[in-house]
Amino acid sequence: MLAGIARDYGQPVMIWQVGTLLGTLLVAWLLARLLRYKLDSRWRARHEAARFGAESLRKALFPLLGGALVWIELNVLDDYMSTSLLELALVPLIGIALIYIVFFVARRVFGRTGQAHAWLSIAEKLVSALVWVGMVVTVLGIQDEVLRWMASVRFRVGNAHMTLLSLTTGLMWVCATVIAALWVGSMYEDRVMRAHSLDANLRVVLSRVGRALLLLAAVLISFSLVGIDITVLGVFGGALGVGLGFGLQKIASNYVSGFIILIDRSLRIGDTINVAGLQGMVTEIRTRYTTVRGLDGIETLIPNEKLITDVVQNHSSYLTRGYAKVAVQVAYTTDVEQAMALLAQAAHGVERVLDDPAPAAYLVGFGADGINLELGFWIEQAAKGTAGTRSTVNRNVWRLFNEHGISIPYARRDVRLVGGWPTAVAGAVEIAQDPAMEPAPAPKPADDSGTGIARDASAGA
Repeated sequence: MLAGIARDYGQPVMIWQVGTLLGTLLVAWLLARLLRYKLDSRWRARHEAARFGAESLRKALFPLLGGALVWIELNVLDDYMSTSLLELALVPLIGIALIYIVFFVARRVFGRTGQAHAWLSIAEKLVSALVWVGMVVTVLGIQDEVLRWMASVRFRVGNAHMTLLSLTTGLMWVCATVIAALWVGSMYEDRVMRAHSLDANLRVVLSRVGRALLLLAAVLISFSLVGIDITVLGVFGGALGVGLGFGLQKIASNYVSGFIILIDRSLRIGDTINVAGLQGMVTEIRTRYTTVRGLDGIETLIPNEKLITDVVQNHSSYLTRGYAKVAVQVAYTTDVEQAMALLAQAAHGVERVLDDPAPAAYLVGFGADGINLELGFWIEQAAKGTAGTRSTVNRNVWRLFNEHGISIPYARRDVRLVGGWPTAVAGAVEIAQDPAMEPAPAPKPADDSGTGIARDASAGA
């Protein structure tokens, strides 16, 4: 390519090539700008994870369109004029477009949360270096010599003879098929997770099983392309089965339990559960463990096997509402009908208290100190907690009872002494009745190490 540029330099054909190349790049820039505008308007409404990596695709539009147009011109003008400059320009255009496309695919596969993975930057730098080396080798025209040198480097892996060229080609095929499978799996997962007609747990199961099957198929296909006989995997499968039966029994049990939880829908994301004394909300259900966020905000990873074998209390209602009660006691002299009306009024207007069914007050019994009343009401989204709502209702009850003069009795007990006043109590009463009399000081005990009777008597006196 460099020899062709040197040959055409200073010739009129070079001016024609420069003009054609500049016009082609201008057309490619205009088309890329139009496509960027359409892509931006489409991605603006999507979530952050879907927009991650879009900048790489926008940057790839110009060199990709430019390379396509230059390639078309090469095929059209090759029979009429020298195209050495166009051939040289095609190499960096295709190479740079390839780099950005790889960046886009890698970020969509390994950055689905909207953030760059630690290995993502290393992979991008490695791909950039390899592509630039390939472009330089292509421009210099020594690609055939490099390939022959890689084919001459031979080494042995077990019983197989391999070359550097075959090893590099095999790794490229494996990486390409695995990344393609992960990309298709991520798109499949996004599509399944957006299917609101399916249950949330069923969507998780379908997405994870689909991605696992795609990845397995990609590995098997890549092994076949490289030339590895996949029948040798039967030995590995047998060894894996023995390992699962002995050393990996717990791990396999957790994975199976995770799929059971997702399929039978016994737990859902957002449920408030109590297992082994830990109460919290389910924030994530994975195939090996379930994440539960406690009331203190600390997240705990619970193995799925424990959720299958242990007793789990689910505090979340299917209707997402719960019933709460407030008990109160009024004096026997109180107007019971008025007190019950005030109780029902105390729950009206409180946040999260449902109006349908309406709060209702009940007379539940007659106690030793007063009449026992009870207020029952329904709370929306009871899994979030009911203490704050019940506290607000109790404060309203206290305020309304004070405003209408309704008293809440407290326990009163009468103590009756049978058989006369004890001597110590009689002496204390006489002292209290005659201020002039002063009690004699209590004698000090002779021995502190005794039984403590003298100390107790002094304290009693």
